[in-house]
Amino acid sequence: MTDEQTTPQAEGANIQTPAEDTALVDIDTAYREANVQQLLDELDRELIGLKPVKSRIREIASLLLIELLREKVSLSTERPTLHMSFTGRPGTGKTTVALRMAKILHHLGFVRKGHLVVATRDDLVGQYVGHTAPKTKEMLKRAMGGVLFIDEAYYLYRPENERDYGQEAIEMLLQAMENHRDNLVVILAGYKDRMDTFFQSNPGFHSRIAHHIDFPDYSLDELMEIAELMVRQQMYVFDDPSRQAFCEYLELRMQRPHFSNARSVRNAIDRIKMRQASRLVQQGGLIAKEELARIDVSDIRQSRVFQGELNGQ
Repeated sequence: MTDEQTTPQAEGANIQTPAEDTALVDIDTAYREANVQQLLDELDRELIGLKPVKSRIREIASLLLIELLREKVSLSTERPTLHMSFTGRPGTGKTTVALRMAKILHHLGFVRKGHLVVATRDDLVGQYVGHTAPKTKEMLKRAMGGVLFIDEAYYLYRPENERDYGQEAIEMLLQAMENHRDNLVVILAGYKDRMDTFFQSNPGFHSRIAHHIDFPDYSLDELMEIAELMVRQQMYVFDDPSRQAFCEYLELRMQRPHFSNARSVRNAIDRIKMRQASRLVQQGGLIAKEELARIDVSDIRQSRVFQGELNGQ
């Protein structure tokens, strides 16, 4: 066999070298060894709905897997840009997806550690001269080897305040996103309309973001499914009347201000548990084990939402 007929073996991939110098790459084996399917399955279990988001994450995972295999057979020229933007209202699963994305990036070798660091403006921007740089450097240092998730990223930019130090943090982030592409992924998150304005005002960010993913609001049926899952996980149970009452609660709550999807569902269940506990203590005496788990319709209908208060919870 001549030198021209010899192809180097790619580590971790099943590659054969026929005489015609064609390498066969076993995609199924590479996919399985990277545990990508397991991570995607975990995302399916953790999050109800969000089909377009999950579909996009699968596409990104496929792109990264193929890029990894291209590197192993010397077909790749440069790594893809992996910085992302997650847009949507609160409680739509952005942080959970970012956590799973960090693990996928780690399993495929695109970041060293695969951890998630969550930051807001307060973590990055100082209140006086010389305060912003060390704060931003510290957050970048903590995030190296993983993913830096900046929630409500548009608050970094406040053009109405000439003495605001957010621009300094933005410039440092842009530099890190460019210089550490092989070891840091930045995900910017927030409401879609505000993020659009932010990108228009900061084109440097927009040019570095490769993947824009919009997280839709949950439907009523999906919110009920989320509620049932949360209740089961906490070892409580709806009976038929309380299940119907909670569905009615959600229909009303979704129309009120400051509704935050799954986050609002979790908060509502926490308040229901407190009402159930108060009811049982006031009742006193001996009760069956099942009553410690059962949510009564009265535990739900005490909510101010049913009394028509604008900000009822």
